[in-house]
Amino acid sequence: MRLPDRPVRDTKIRSATSHTRCTCSSPTVSTAVGKGRGGRVDTAGGSSAAAATQTWRTVRPATIGALPLTVARDAGCKVAYLPGLSMRRIADLYPGEAKTDAKDAPVIADAARTMPHTLRSLELTDEITPELTLLVGFDQDLAAEATHTSNRIHGLLTQFHPSLERALGPRLDHSAVTWLLERYGSPASLRKAGRRRLVQVIQPKAPRMAARLIDEVFDALDEQTVVVPGTSTLDVVIPSLARSLAAVHEQRRALETQIGQLLETHPLSAVLTSIPGVAVRTAATLLATVGDATSVPTAAHLASYADPAPTTKSSGTSIHGEHAPRGNRQQLFVLVQAASLVLRGLAALIDLPTASGDHTTCAATYQRPLDLNLAQRR
Repeated sequence: MRLPDRPVRDTKIRSATSHTRCTCSSPTVSTAVGKGRGGRVDTAGGSSAAAATQTWRTVRPATIGALPLTVARDAGCKVAYLPGLSMRRIADLYPGEAKTDAKDAPVIADAARTMPHTLRSLELTDEITPELTLLVGFDQDLAAEATHTSNRIHGLLTQFHPSLERALGPRLDHSAVTWLLERYGSPASLRKAGRRRLVQVIQPKAPRMAARLIDEVFDALDEQTVVVPGTSTLDVVIPSLARSLAAVHEQRRALETQIGQLLETHPLSAVLTSIPGVAVRTAATLLATVGDATSVPTAAHLASYADPAPTTKSSGTSIHGEHAPRGNRQQLFVLVQAASLVLRGLAALIDLPTASGDHTTCAATYQRPLDLNLAQRR
């Protein structure tokens, strides 16, 4: 049965660089939020009871949509989120193909009236999760920056001295290697410094690895006798990149401490960190993507939200190939990482003998979970 039509008030909120659109099912609501300034939500006659009956929906709850939603919450309005994929599929049922605000707002409002199951509640359950979300996002930005910088160092070393890249490349995350490259960026400067001097430089950062690492560096230097044109410029580029990489690593270590302290105050912290393979960053990312899991009734719903498997597009006997999953990639990444850590731990336990020295019993105990996991991955 179709619900009776209700007038929709459409409010457009613009900033200097972007815009979003929120819709409300009441014709009397208006807002003074716009261009980055806070305002208030006014209802008919200023009645708080009228505000309680209004529901605001948006397709952009973050970035510019955060301010109007906060104003709506303060006025006592309910707020909900319509996922973008659901919104586009519903919009295909309406005439026209234009993706404009004028078309999207009635679609969002009509979807909320006739298909409320498509909405995701945006009611705040605690004050810690939004803070964790911001810190996790910043940590992911720093991780991407570290990957970009380390890849640049890998590329330069591979271009001018591949043997040196094989010696130092796998250890770029170690503070001793970045410390070394900050001071000696080219093969010539490394050779000129000498073994003893280099060992003294990295000894405080890597007491047990210093001598072995320098021996590997000089073995790599001896493997190449030809100097590639432009190698001398590495003394300018490599130290700068190494300093940037070391600074990003230091920021991530400090940020992990802050995330851990904030995570300890969350009521679900002990439960999440007790799961095998889940540490501080993984637990914080799960809270940022899933929240308190009230919107995820079962484990199957959680896996569906991550969407780990590619989709095969087929029509009859024609197969059009497999398409990449379109789920939450952050959640999928942390779940895969946690499962990989558990697999490594189980694989190590298989190689350990039991008290009686029997490897077979220990292997039989842990082989079934491994087989199940590998079957699911296939």
